[in-house]
Amino acid sequence: MQGRLAHFAQPWALHARTFRGSQMTQLRGKGTGLEVVLAGQPFDEALAELADRLGQRPQFYRGSEATAVFDVAEPDPEDVARLGLLLDEHGIALRGLAVCGPVADALEARREKRAKREVTLSDSARSLVADFAGARSDIAQRRRKGEPSVPRVDFRRKPEPTAEAPALRVVEAAPQTLYHQGTLRGGQSLHQVGSIVIVGDVNPGAELVASGDIVVFGRLAGTAHAGAQGDAAARIYALDLCPTQLRIATCIAADSTQRGNSEPEVAAVRENRIVIVSYRQAHTLEEEAVR
Repeated sequence: MQGRLAHFAQPWALHARTFRGSQMTQLRGKGTGLEVVLAGQPFDEALAELADRLGQRPQFYRGSEATAVFDVAEPDPEDVARLGLLLDEHGIALRGLAVCGPVADALEARREKRAKREVTLSDSARSLVADFAGARSDIAQRRRKGEPSVPRVDFRRKPEPTAEAPALRVVEAAPQTLYHQGTLRGGQSLHQVGSIVIVGDVNPGAELVASGDIVVFGRLAGTAHAGAQGDAAARIYALDLCPTQLRIATCIAADSTQRGNSEPEVAAVRENRIVIVSYRQAHTLEEEAVR
């Protein structure tokens, strides 16, 4: 009788194969090991017959691997365990289970009736398929022409001259204005490349240093240095100008006397010395000099 083998979901794994023979206990060699057929009779009788056959040649099958073939869809786990113990006693390792006869045919028919999964490609996947097809066509054309499949770049060739890139030049950042709101206390200082604007008082002991102008919307009683990088045109403005020391470029002025000023004043350099005028008279600095 010819039957088809179908495997169970067990810890063992073997591929299905056909076999010939009557439905009785059979023990025969296959390319992958032994095949033990326990079909066509009660399991206890088949197991006893198998034990008798193994007892006739106890050492002949030692070291082999076997597949057990049943004629039921789900063999009893206890029967499988008893079979495994018997084979183990004779040095045979049970590596797989299979079914034969009508049960195997039914399982095979059920497997064939299962709907095959249809795979639908997305638009991006279709695009990739087209790209691969184009690449294969391009490679085939190159081979027909005797060219390499992949173009090779000759790094020894000198690159073609290109237009000369414009020379880089250093561009200095434009001076910025530093704005500070609040009182600048003694020991504090502000330094800026550009101008400084203070909304608040500058107490004695505080210091302002700027490469441009200094403007204080408050009382300037500390040290102020405008035009610190040599700009003699820089000026110092304050609502209440009573500094400890004034500097504009390289000129220095200091006055320890306290003056009561009721209006804003401006300090500037005229004839290599620092002069102070009221803000309303700032346009007359060319003609008037104070102190």
